[in-house]
Amino acid sequence: MKIDAKRTRRLREQVCRANLELVAKGLVIETFGNVSGIDRELGVIAIKPSGVDYDDLDPSAIVLVDLAGKRVSGDLHPSSDTPTHARLYREFPGIGGVAHTHSRYATAWAQARRPLPCLGTTHADYFRGTVPCTAPLSDAEIAGDYEDETAARIAEAFRRTDYREMPAVLVACHGPFTWGKDACEAVYHAAMLEYAAELAAIAIGINPRAAPARRALVDRHFL
Repeated sequence: MKIDAKRTRRLREQVCRANLELVAKGLVIETFGNVSGIDRELGVIAIKPSGVDYDDLDPSAIVLVDLAGKRVSGDLHPSSDTPTHARLYREFPGIGGVAHTHSRYATAWAQARRPLPCLGTTHADYFRGTVPCTAPLSDAEIAGDYEDETAARIAEAFRRTDYREMPAVLVACHGPFTWGKDACEAVYHAAMLEYAAELAAIAIGINPRAAPARRALVDRHFL
């Protein structure tokens, strides 16, 4: 594959900044989490390398892979979640960036295997309704191509949901993935998802019978 050095440098710089934003926004600890971005015209994905501390991250460390997840440039190994990112780009052609975090509240909802209900307007400003939670993977899927199967479960959860109106998902027993027009917007949505997840946890703690907001109110804010 022929690499356009100037364009891929800009992509690497943006993806590096987006990954560092995960730390700045308190969405990750240690080396958890990763952000990727794609140049659709070149067919190249830039993603955080596996196991690299955020303090050591710079644009030169960002790995380039193709849409199949195969490394095309970079000395380090791409994130272990690369197959998930790559398949999401294939499944959702309108996205330009993907973020995966282990943020506390969103991950707690994922580990509880519960969709995140839209209880109010703060949530509705960014997500048009309930954020879906995927079905758990089977033993065979876990033992097989685990990361690709994770993306398949995400795609399955969006058969009746528009990924452009719902730029987030909770992967059962794992954590959240978000996306956007580019890597930076994917991280922004990750931050908004975490805030909505925290608010919902508090609200349900105050009133366990709290019901989702009316559709008219959700649409008024989202649209």
